[in-house]
Amino acid sequence: MSKKRINKKRINKKRAALVLFAGLTVFGILNKTWAYVDSQIQIKAEQERMEEERIKAEEEKKKYTVGVSHEGKKYSYDANIVADKLSKYDYSNNGEKVVFLTFDDGTSKTNTPKVLKTLKEENVKATFFLTGQNIENGGEEAKELVRQEFNEGHAIANHSYSHNVKSLYPGRTLDIKAFKADFEKNDKLLKDILGKYFSTRVIRCPGGYMSWKGMEPLDKYLKANNMVSVDWTSLNADAEGKRKNAAELLDYTIKTSKGKEMVVLLMHDTYGKEETAKALPSIIKYFKDNGYEFKTLS
Repeated sequence: MSKKRINKKRINKKRAALVLFAGLTVFGILNKTWAYVDSQIQIKAEQERMEEERIKAEEEKKKYTVGVSHEGKKYSYDANIVADKLSKYDYSNNGEKVVFLTFDDGTSKTNTPKVLKTLKEENVKATFFLTGQNIENGGEEAKELVRQEFNEGHAIANHSYSHNVKSLYPGRTLDIKAFKADFEKNDKLLKDILGKYFSTRVIRCPGGYMSWKGMEPLDKYLKANNMVSVDWTSLNADAEGKRKNAAELLDYTIKTSKGKEMVVLLMHDTYGKEETAKALPSIIKYFKDNGYEFKTLS
């Protein structure tokens, strides 16, 4: 074989080697590129999955309601601020008049519908402190009234299941175990009626917080669970003394509300409180005429 042909063969081998090397290099680069692209696709997919979960969690969170519907939030007021003022007997409000109409012991099939009708006609919202036993005794009609209260923008609060002061405060002293069990039973009932997304943090002690001894354990329980107990500054006296007619209930409301920029008015919409339902339009008129804004507690 000639020297020239041998050199040509060597050159060809070198070229083949170079081509092979270049091919392997390109293949390696492509492999790395594909691996990088694949990892980026996986990262992007994970980011999108996490974002979808975040959005889903946010949407789920929006479904939860505390005391009032989403629409009802515009009428609500921080109950902690109100409770703090009441504990100091401070009824001022920076020159702004505000009234909270509150109804205890409902719902009733007799008077709650009348109260709701008046509130709707007057475009006023109220806070209903509900008693579970009365609701259950009223059957599905009473439960539907709870839904109506909530859906119409009123606030829903817990006033115990039984309203049995003898078991809640034996010897006029708080039994925290009995109290918690009774209120939790009512919480469960309200959630069953209004749905799993509902809860309320506002309570009213049967007989009023101020009426009983040994309430320190309740203070700790409420604080630990972001709850608040709200009594009242004024009342129409529909559960005090002799039975009163609508005019007398209005007079008592005016007498106990005068001079107060912040008014939490105690009334009842349970059975036997027909005169409260009759007095309500005049009570609302009094507060409107005197420049009060109507709010709910939540």
